[in-house]
Amino acid sequence: MNRLLPLSDASWAARLAPRLAPGLFVLIWATGFIVARLIAPHAEPLTFLSVRFGLTALVLTGIALAAGAPWPKGWRGWRDAMVAGVLIHGVYLDAVFFAVNRGLPAGIAALVASLQPLLTAAVAGPLLGERVSGLRWLGIAVGLVGAGLVLAPRIGASGGIPPAALAVCFCGTVGITLGTLWQKRTAAAVDLRTNAAAQFVGALLLTLPLALLSERGAFDLSGPLLLGLAWAVLGLSVGGILILLGLIRRGAVAGVAALFYLVPPVSAAMAFGLFGETLAPVQLVGMAVAVLGVAIASRG
Repeated sequence: MNRLLPLSDASWAARLAPRLAPGLFVLIWATGFIVARLIAPHAEPLTFLSVRFGLTALVLTGIALAAGAPWPKGWRGWRDAMVAGVLIHGVYLDAVFFAVNRGLPAGIAALVASLQPLLTAAVAGPLLGERVSGLRWLGIAVGLVGAGLVLAPRIGASGGIPPAALAVCFCGTVGITLGTLWQKRTAAAVDLRTNAAAQFVGALLLTLPLALLSERGAFDLSGPLLLGLAWAVLGLSVGGILILLGLIRRGAVAGVAALFYLVPPVSAAMAFGLFGETLAPVQLVGMAVAVLGVAIASRG
């Protein structure tokens, strides 16, 4: 009987958590597109993101204070965390929300965001000295094909593509790529709770002025908006980001980035269940291809 006891102790949970973390991250991250659709009629994008970033910083600060977590040491520690937050949250989300708001079809935006694993693998070597194996490159390429197949029906029906919005969206993808690399390089020994709190302060310092300059502050406090905001703060920004930062710390950034290929398939499945959006046969094939690509990249 004593042999069964370790299954209920903390060490067993600690061993299990890293295995569950990648799948849990993909599920949480995929809900971001659902939240964006849910809140779109009720708030302007940068205003919503400003409220989201501010509330997230407060929640993470409360968690860190309750746990007695150590805060960044000196100006350099705060600078490193805030730069990561500006790039991972501020530049990326601001750019995507801005581009979609300016007429870029959501399918195109998602496809541009799917370039992140490819960009990460391309620059991980020069910036981090991280070798990307041939097998991982194969998985990244296969995953990109799968993501493209999932998004193909939306792209085909999208109509015109505003060049400026497309360029902004690509800049956002570059932003999260550089932010991931910066986090890997500068946050090897920091406390992830306080690091994430400082990140969202940085994101807020970028987003709030942009919202004040470009929007009217529309925010109607309706039920769908409050529901979307609660999940965006607690699920996406607290749960999802802490998992992502943990994955970046534990693994190679190219392998972690490959998980983003699973987001379009999971998001499409969620939209099918919640909003009745149809899934074309090519999307089902794309889901399988994306999963295969991530599996190959993970082994690489």
